[in-house]
Amino acid sequence: MKIGDVIISNKEILGGTPVFAGTRVPVKNLFDYLEAGDSIEDFLNDFDYIPREYAVAVLAFSEKLLTEQKLYESFA
Repeated sequence: MKIGDVIISNKEILGGTPVFAGTRVPVKNLFDYLEAGDSIEDFLNDFDYIPREYAVAVLAFSEKLLTEQKLYESFA
């Protein structure tokens, strides 16, 4: 699954805020839930129209992005 199939950013939808594809739910909401100590299941229960695969893909993409050595080298 490509991240572009999961997250979209369009000026016509919430001013370009990245949202889960097919929804108006900002991706940031997932991270807000997790930061508050809620589980991914809590998030998916509240937004039951978002496929579990989408939430998992966002987390996997974030992990890959944040663990890439090149990312840190570019800020050194």
